[in-house]
Amino acid sequence: MSTRVEGRFGLSPERAWAAVVGAVTALLAVGSVVFPRIVYDRFLWRYFWGPVAADGQGAQCAVRDASGTELLGSSSACSAALEAGEVVAEPGYTTVSTVSYVVILLAMLIGVVFLLRRLEIGTELRFFYALFPFMLLGGALRTVEDAGIAAMRAGVEPLIPFPASALLISPFIYFTVFGVTLACVLAAYALADRGVTDDYARPLFAMGAVALAVAFGYLSYLSAATDYVQFYPIVLALTLGIATAATAVTWKLATASVPEVRQGTGAAGIVIIWGHAIDGVANVIGLNWMPALTGTANLVPKHVVNALIVDWTARLLPGSIVSVTGDAWPFLLVKLAAATFVVWVFNGEMFDESPRYTLLLLITVLAVGLGPGTRDMLRATFGI
Repeated sequence: MSTRVEGRFGLSPERAWAAVVGAVTALLAVGSVVFPRIVYDRFLWRYFWGPVAADGQGAQCAVRDASGTELLGSSSACSAALEAGEVVAEPGYTTVSTVSYVVILLAMLIGVVFLLRRLEIGTELRFFYALFPFMLLGGALRTVEDAGIAAMRAGVEPLIPFPASALLISPFIYFTVFGVTLACVLAAYALADRGVTDDYARPLFAMGAVALAVAFGYLSYLSAATDYVQFYPIVLALTLGIATAATAVTWKLATASVPEVRQGTGAAGIVIIWGHAIDGVANVIGLNWMPALTGTANLVPKHVVNALIVDWTARLLPGSIVSVTGDAWPFLLVKLAAATFVVWVFNGEMFDESPRYTLLLLITVLAVGLGPGTRDMLRATFGI
């Protein structure tokens, strides 16, 4: 691939990647200046910055017009703005933003592969396990921002006010966590190279674990010191317990039916399925079980896919069944099935042909399940 790119365009793959990313960025920047209402207001602002602005300031939605941005605090006002043809952005994901994030993620993966290749790191599964705490960290940091919104609604100044809190809201949190992770990776390898430690994996894991402990500790402190953050340990225990049990059953069935499932990933496959099980179980508990477990209202779906599944489950199943089973359980089944399929796709040949890219794909597959799952689990655990 490298030879073909260099032969046809006279550029190395790294420079070709940088050229494409730079060209797309420049195109959006120029378009925002030349056609601000179309490119910026109706695309970049509506699907990317607008939702962040609304989320970070605790608004129901944000409305953009020629005079600037207005925050609205009621659903009726947001609906009226939509009916009037205004550019309206609501907190959370949309289909357009979700697809865009997938494209951005793939582009970032390619760039990270080039970076790891230049640094000559990231070719073994130890790297995958060492990064595990960082995948939990993203969800924990996002919950810290959720706690900030709860603080504002209680009339208290949040720890990280807007616009700085935007760094903890999608899509910017991806870059925040990536920056923190990269700094820790470089530090861990530097310690190993200088002989301070025997291996990079343990200090890297420890750095992520400490950062995660700080975020969780802060949320725990808020639950003890404030009224706007609670603590429901039963939610945490049930999420971890049910997800672990579901993973064990899924892995047992998968390996019994298709033994080659474990060939490409080994134990890492179990971790991936577990990460997506956390996401599925956290949604079931957060969306259906909160009144029974905590006496509080259910949370609302934050992502396009789980919102769609919940909506269609409620439509297709009779109300008498949904009232007993809830409408979020199919999301857990989808997550388990999808994660198992992805684990099965990875095989030894992929590692042999491109170990860094394959390893990054495994990390990404786990992160896109465990990151949102951690956030949903902690939101339900701390009642925010």
